[in-house]
Amino acid sequence: MLIAGFPAGAWGTNCYLVAPAAGEECVIIDPGHQAASGVEDALRKHRLKPVAVVLTHGHIDHVASVVPVCGAHDVPAWIHPADRFMMSDPEKGIGRSIGMPLMGELTVGEPDDVKELADGSELNLAGLEFAVSHAPGHTKGSVTFRMPEAADIPQILFSGDLLFAGSIGRTDMPGGDHAEILESLARVCLPLDDSTVVLPGHNEQTTIGRERATNPYLRGLAAPRRGM
Repeated sequence: MLIAGFPAGAWGTNCYLVAPAAGEECVIIDPGHQAASGVEDALRKHRLKPVAVVLTHGHIDHVASVVPVCGAHDVPAWIHPADRFMMSDPEKGIGRSIGMPLMGELTVGEPDDVKELADGSELNLAGLEFAVSHAPGHTKGSVTFRMPEAADIPQILFSGDLLFAGSIGRTDMPGGDHAEILESLARVCLPLDDSTVVLPGHNEQTTIGRERATNPYLRGLAAPRRGM
């Protein structure tokens, strides 16, 4: 399997292109602010053909390049219905005080084809399987995408802004809720095998096992369970 990732734009948002191998179809995850040129570079480098864009949530740093990327390749964008409004009205989802000076640089709106994600659904795209889990807390419509273990490749969780190496997503923006993100972590992340790879991990790759042992949020959630 091929996973090509790069940080994009002023926020350094992690964008990923995922394919069974070079030269095949791919899925693009979270093409955010100023990600379009990086997406095109990765497509050319690995000879990939995109079939869909999938979004972990609707904040502008994750969706700003959806319209140009989907338009250039005539592919749909998948997003949870609770976050869909942010593609056309990002200010309501991120607030005026957080990065809004950049709004003047952005062209916002929906691509021509938008499909809505549902909790517990399975996406079969580009010959790959993605299990969708609704994981609110960072936003009301945050989701994760989990890819099953295959051959010598461990299970992979694309966590969006739910879980990072040593930390979790912020909950101080509209739609954020600390209790809700902890519930999502307990429900979506804690049951996963220790070997599950978590992407993104900020500047380093991490695993559920490492986060269970070192991340204060997961450690705090796991402690009561160990005592039961």
